[in-house]
Amino acid sequence: MGRGTHLRGSGVLLVCGLLLGGCSGGDTDGRGAPRPATSTAPSAGDDAPPVAGESPAEAADPARSPRTAEEARALVRSVIADEQTVGNGARRGTPYESDPATWAVLGEDRGWRREPLPADVLADLRRDFEVPGGGDVHGLRLTAEVTVHRTALDAAWEQARMMEEAMACPRQIPRAGEELSDLTSGAYVRGEGCNAFSDDWLIENGRCDSDTSGGPYPYAWMQATFGPVVVSASYCGGSEETKEAAAEIVREYFTQMLRGVKARIGRPAPGEGT
Repeated sequence: MGRGTHLRGSGVLLVCGLLLGGCSGGDTDGRGAPRPATSTAPSAGDDAPPVAGESPAEAADPARSPRTAEEARALVRSVIADEQTVGNGARRGTPYESDPATWAVLGEDRGWRREPLPADVLADLRRDFEVPGGGDVHGLRLTAEVTVHRTALDAAWEQARMMEEAMACPRQIPRAGEELSDLTSGAYVRGEGCNAFSDDWLIENGRCDSDTSGGPYPYAWMQATFGPVVVSASYCGGSEETKEAAAEIVREYFTQMLRGVKARIGRPAPGEGT
C-alpha cells in the first residue's frame, strides 16, 4: 500500500450497542477476506490508499446505487480486480472465484466458511490470485472482494461486525490447514486520521501460515466502504524484507477497485459540478 500518511490509532468504528461475545455467533456476518484479532494500532508503513484529489465530502448517490441483485452483480464484476489489474505476474488462484450466491461467515470455531447471502446483501464476489516468489522469498496469495449491500447502513453494520469479530477472535482459520495470528487492526471513519477517500476504512496486519506452504509469513488486509459497497483486498506471503512491496501491490488494485465503485455510484461534493 503506498500512501503518504501512516495510521496512528486504534479502531474507532464500533456501532453503539455492539457487545463482544465469543468467536461470532449465528447473527454475525463475515466477509471473504479474513478478519483480524485485536483492536490495536496497525504497524508503521500501512498507509492510506493513494486516492488523490478526492473530496472528503464526496458521497454515494442512492439513485445510482444498485437496487436489484442483477444490478449489484453487474457492478461487482465491472470493478473487481482480475489478474491484469493485479499485475506483477499474477495468475488465477485455485479456486479463482467464490460462489457469487455466498459470502464468508466466521464461526464459533474461529473458522471461516461460505454461507448463502443474507437478506441485506445483493451480491458478493471474491477472487484469489498468486504471485510467484523468487529465490528464498515465498510467493504471495492475494484476494480481492466486492460486496454490495442494500443500503449504506447495512454496509456500515458489516464494518462494525468485522471490528467486533476482530476483538473477539485473536486467531482465525481462513481455510482448513491455514491460520492467521498476531493480528492487529485499526479503523477510521471519513475525515478521521488519513481517511479522506471512503466512508469507513479498516486495516489489519499479522501473520499467516499453512500446512502446505509453511510460514508464518506477513499478512495484511484492508477494507473500505463507499455507500452500500464494501471493497477489500489482502495478501499473505513473502518475507519481512518484501512486505512493503507486497503491500504496494495490494494498494494498487484495491485503489483501482474503489475508484471504479466511486465512478459508478458516486456524486460530486456540493459546488463541484457533476
